[in-house]
Amino acid sequence: MPDCWRAGSWKPFAIILIIAVLLLCAPVVMVAEAAEEPAPAAEPEEDPTETMSVLEVIQAGGLIGYIIIFLFLISIALAIEHGLTIRRGVIMPPELLADVEECFEQEEYEEAIMVCEEQPTFFSNVIAAGLSRVNAGYKQMEEAMSEAGEEAAVDLQQKISYLSLIANISPMLGLLGTVLGMIRAFAAIANPDVPPKPADLAQNIQLALVTTFLGLIVAIPVMCIYQFFKNRVQKIVLEVGAISGELMARFRPVE
Repeated sequence: MPDCWRAGSWKPFAIILIIAVLLLCAPVVMVAEAAEEPAPAAEPEEDPTETMSVLEVIQAGGLIGYIIIFLFLISIALAIEHGLTIRRGVIMPPELLADVEECFEQEEYEEAIMVCEEQPTFFSNVIAAGLSRVNAGYKQMEEAMSEAGEEAAVDLQQKISYLSLIANISPMLGLLGTVLGMIRAFAAIANPDVPPKPADLAQNIQLALVTTFLGLIVAIPVMCIYQFFKNRVQKIVLEVGAISGELMARFRPVE
C-alpha cells in the first residue's frame, strides 16, 4: 500500500473529489422547476416534478457546456496525478533520506552525491547542489542549495497551476455562454419579420443559465483541490529546506 494511503493524507483529497462528483452528478431539479407548469389538481396521478438528467443539462449548455465538462475531466486527471506524485514519500523518499544521513555520518560526501544522482528528486537535487560546492565554502554551498530549492519549488508550483487555470477559466466560459444565450434571445426579439417563439426564447435563456451553472459547479471544487495541493507543496518545500539545512549545518564555520 502506498505511503500516502497509509499516512491518511488521502482523506481531504478524497472528500474533495467526492463532493465534486456529487455536485456534477446530482439531478438538477432547480433548472426544470423554472420552466415547468403546475399540474392540474384534478389529475393527481401525474407527477408534477420534472427533473433534468446530467446529460440533458450538459446538452442544454451546447458546445460551451461540453468544453467546461472536458476541463473538469482534465482537472480530475491532474488531481489524481498530483495526489500520486506530490507527496513526501516521492519527493523525499525515506530510503533516500536514510542513505544520505548514513553517508553524512560516515563523512562519505562523494558517496552521498552518487546516491543523490542515482535518485533525482527535489530533496536529492538540493543536497547534491550543496555538496558540489563543498570546497568553495559554506556560503557557496548555501547559495547553491537555495537556487536548486527555488528551481524545484517553481517547478512544483507550475505543475499545480493548471488546476488554478481551469478553476478560473470555467466560470469565464460560463459567462461567455450567458452572453451568447442573451444575444440570441434578444436577436430573436429584435427580428421584425418573424415573431419570437416562446420556445426559442426559453432555449436561449436556458443556454445562458446552464453554462453559468456548469462553470461554477466545476470551478468551486477545482479551486478547493488547487488550494489543497498548494498547501501541500508549501509544506514539502519547508520540510526539505529544514532537513537539508540541518544536514549541511556541519559545514558551517565556527565563529
